[in-house]
Amino acid sequence: MDIPPILDIGGVLISSDILTEKFCCDLSSCKGACCVEGDAGAPLFIDEIGEIENGLDAVWPDLSASAQSVIDRQGVAYTDPDGELVTSIVNGRDCVFTYYADIEDFHSGQLIHDCCLCALEKACRAGKTHFQKPISCALYPIRAKQFSDGTVGLNYHRWKVCQPAVELGQKLDMPVYRFLREPLIRRFGEAWYKELCEVADQLL
Repeated sequence: MDIPPILDIGGVLISSDILTEKFCCDLSSCKGACCVEGDAGAPLFIDEIGEIENGLDAVWPDLSASAQSVIDRQGVAYTDPDGELVTSIVNGRDCVFTYYADIEDFHSGQLIHDCCLCALEKACRAGKTHFQKPISCALYPIRAKQFSDGTVGLNYHRWKVCQPAVELGQKLDMPVYRFLREPLIRRFGEAWYKELCEVADQLL
């Protein structure tokens, strides 16, 4: 069966790549490069800015002095050249909420040195805040766009720093939509995700 390039799942337009492409983050290879590379911060909703500001005290000790200085000067977010609200960044690179630590690789059990991690997520996992991290971060490599009529579109974003994740996803036979089960449910709900899986099963 031919798969249409764009699918309408419960009023959300999604690229069929999200069903067919394979992806699984490989921190042992990239060490969290997606939080460092690029020329702007992570896209934010207005309400997310408030959530971040409310939990700032909990993450502050994990932030670098440079990140603290940026936040003191311009806040946790700014408007990028495209007019989008995004997280503030340090020296045109690191998101202000990054920190570096050694962690154990989920797949191999090996120690990953100097991995770039999210202080927002760390605080949430420790029970210090209720806000995990921006939904745009949780959904990556899916990029969401809201059109003027309110319709939401989801695209699969290809980025060279994530090539190890593509290779690991292929090895594990992990489709993008399966890898991102939790953030997709967080954004669109259990019923919507169930419909997505049913459509994927029919088409694939």
